[in-house]
Order: sequence, then C-alpha cells, then structure tokens
Amino acid sequence: MRVVFDTNIFISALILPGGKADDAVMRIIRGKDTLVISHEIMDEVLTVLARKFSKDAEALSRVAVNLASMGEIARPVHKLKVLDDESDNRILECAVAGNAEAIVTGDKAMLMLKNYRHIRIISLGEFLRQAK
Repeated sequence: MRVVFDTNIFISALILPGGKADDAVMRIIRGKDTLVISHEIMDEVLTVLARKFSKDAEALSRVAVNLASMGEIARPVHKLKVLDDESDNRILECAVAGNAEAIVTGDKAMLMLKNYRHIRIISLGEFLRQAK
C-alpha cells in the first residue's frame, strides 16, 4: 500500500521505540508498504524533534537522511486549504502528489474526513490491523 504517515506517527516511532508507530515504520523498512513523504513533512518532523525533544543537529541530520531514504519523495505542486491546521494540509498535499492510497494519522480532524480524493484516512490501529 502507498501510504503517507502524519508527523505524529514518525515522532511516536522515534521517541517510543517498540510501540505501534514503530511497527508501522518497520512495515515500510521491510518493504511491505511504500512510504510517500514530502520535504514539508520531513521539515515538520525535524522541527518538532528540535523544539519539543531538544534533539541536536547531528541527531536531526540522521533522522533527515533516514526519512529521505525510507520512502518516495512527493513534490506537491498545488497548495490545499481543506483543514484549519496548515500542517494537516501539507499531509493531504503529499498524499495527492504521491498517489497514496492511505494517510495514517492520529489527528482527529483528519480522521473525521475519512477520505480525501479517494485517499483513505485511517488511524494507526486500523493501518496495522489491515496489514495483517
């Protein structure tokens, strides 16, 4: 499945190894699903890690390299204004540009959409259940 992970999935996987978010990332690493990611999503992950978790430049650099090598880079050309949170719109843009089948998120506003342009918006638990 071609999938976009919301920032919260990456942060959870990095900060809480061994959890459900880590399981989702491992599906990507093992080649069971294809990650679609954009520079905007990578920037947000790095910003959150620096600001909220005080990660240093070396750690952020490693994360950036790993994220870029883990998936296909989508380059959105159209800005969307679907949700109030601009970072959520960046997730939708990535999914559209990368022809994703699903967005995996814990964000309630995004989950309420259920789908956008034939892209399913699902919870982490639902993603892992479908993956079995």
